[in-house]
Amino acid sequence: MRENLREFIDPGSEEEKLLDRLDFAKLPCHIAVIMDGNGRWAKLRNLPREEGHKAGAKSVQEVVETCARLGIDYLTLYAFSKENWKRPKTEISMLWKLLENYLKEEHKILIKNQLRLKVIGQKDDLPSAVRRELRRVENLTKDFKRMTIVLALNYGGRAEIIEAVKKLCKENNSNLESIDEKKFAKYLFTSDIPDPDLLIRTSGEMRISNFLLWQIAYSEIWITQDLWPDFRKKNLLQALVDFQKRERRFGDINPR
Repeated sequence: MRENLREFIDPGSEEEKLLDRLDFAKLPCHIAVIMDGNGRWAKLRNLPREEGHKAGAKSVQEVVETCARLGIDYLTLYAFSKENWKRPKTEISMLWKLLENYLKEEHKILIKNQLRLKVIGQKDDLPSAVRRELRRVENLTKDFKRMTIVLALNYGGRAEIIEAVKKLCKENNSNLESIDEKKFAKYLFTSDIPDPDLLIRTSGEMRISNFLLWQIAYSEIWITQDLWPDFRKKNLLQALVDFQKRERRFGDINPR
């Protein structure tokens, strides 16, 4: 796995020094990312917000490749929250078009590298063209095992929990006493995905923004001041080095 990264990292660089500090036996299985700061990145450069989102797409590409080379099993990206509908309509339309075009152009890279795409969120409210492309790429990649890229679209943690409760009650109305955490988790969008080991947030904001509220109960959280378009493999490696310093006890007195 380390050799997969050597050709991706410049000799003598800070990235190489960080890579040498990693214990590949202790990497997280699942990394989740709140990608924040595209608009501020553009504003700082006197650019339209669209340019910030385009720059952010390049960060997505580099982080996906780095995670795949590291051997991370799951990477979840918070791409569009339910609250994001409050943004200007022109910006929202541009974001969906950007995603649609990305799926049309980049699906071959997913196939070539055996990367599975999975979408979580309330997909019925997405534009029809975007839903169509998402279904197509999910179907094309559904059997791949190398890494699963989870896109959270029109996603909200509270809405996910409410939807899960409704489904659970409908199917188990006569036997609610049998419900436990394990059974409840099967009704979440992430029923076939392990909980994140590491949650990364860019832009320095100290909040989780309604993201994976159930799933991150024991996730390690790493926050960087860097805006998402500036987030690259060096930042990801820094997060992983810090993650490996943590003692994860899950409420116990002994680390696991």
